[in-house]
Amino acid sequence: MSALSREFWRGRKVFLTGHTGFKGSWLTIWLNSLGASVFGLALEPPTKPNLFDVAKVSGLLDASTIVDVRDPAAVNSAMHAADPDIVIHMAAQPLVRAGYHDPVQTFAVNIMGTAHVLEAARGCPRLRAIVVVSSDKCYETTARGGAYVETDAMGGADPYSASKGCVELVTASYARSFFARPNDGGLQDVVVASVRAGNVIGGGDWSVNRIVPDFFRAVSAGRPLLVRNPNAVRPWQHVLEPLGGYLLLLERSVVHGRDIGGAWNFGPDRASCWPVSALVERLVAAWGNGACWQHDSAAHPPEAGHLRLDSGKAQKKLGWRPRWALDQALERTVAWTRSYEASADMRKVCRAEIDEYMASAVAN
Repeated sequence: MSALSREFWRGRKVFLTGHTGFKGSWLTIWLNSLGASVFGLALEPPTKPNLFDVAKVSGLLDASTIVDVRDPAAVNSAMHAADPDIVIHMAAQPLVRAGYHDPVQTFAVNIMGTAHVLEAARGCPRLRAIVVVSSDKCYETTARGGAYVETDAMGGADPYSASKGCVELVTASYARSFFARPNDGGLQDVVVASVRAGNVIGGGDWSVNRIVPDFFRAVSAGRPLLVRNPNAVRPWQHVLEPLGGYLLLLERSVVHGRDIGGAWNFGPDRASCWPVSALVERLVAAWGNGACWQHDSAAHPPEAGHLRLDSGKAQKKLGWRPRWALDQALERTVAWTRSYEASADMRKVCRAEIDEYMASAVAN
């Protein structure tokens, strides 16, 4: 993967929504390591414990605004106070099962929250680029069995997936209507991109109804992990893989302008698209100590049986490609969790992992 530029990021003002979440906390640590000034907007951390508190992420922020993205006035006030060069919108309701439980909230947070962030970005004088973080589940489910490409139809049968398909449409509409068209009525020359990642794993994720956090909770409780869909295939990847892609995309956006806008997949290689059962078996072997799992045969809401992303566009145009195979990602996740259990300085652990990832990009 092309190396990130510390010179580019040094002093950049980044407005990051969702900074208290799992991916947002990792990204805040990374941006701070690169020398950026980070202004966060989010709700309180969604779980206890959480990476935001465990890694003392609050101390790395220039400002941390705790508000709901469904509040347009609050979003607008925080955005204009930050006066950012770059906006990264990650705040979301991120879970499929939560979408079934509360579809209206899912649509409100994901769709209108995105609209509020993009609307607030209009008129920010320093702004150069916006990245809206979507999901691999934004695509209309097909029976063809291949990998999804960026030009495939948006859709999604369940509320969460449908909301992410709508996020893509809202983002594209704002991009065409209000940004990156400097010669039409004085509209802003801002690059707007949407990004779609796979199923991320890594240390510091305590989310509910995610397979890796559920595994560690089961281990801690001394019980088997219950697996709903052991045969479901997912594009697993370490959390730093897509985050590195987002940062690289933003660098290229500022340098190359509107040619870098639009939708981008940042998924793993095909070799890292495993059935859930295979992932769990590797986790069991890596953790040891009597860890085990069993099939949960109870009735559950439907989920897609096969998801895979084609990231050829990012590989060709950005020079991005995955650095860590899934076995490596699992090893690092287990090592991170053991460090946490040993009461290590988790901010240092995260920084060391980020440094290792960046070094792997330079070396290759």
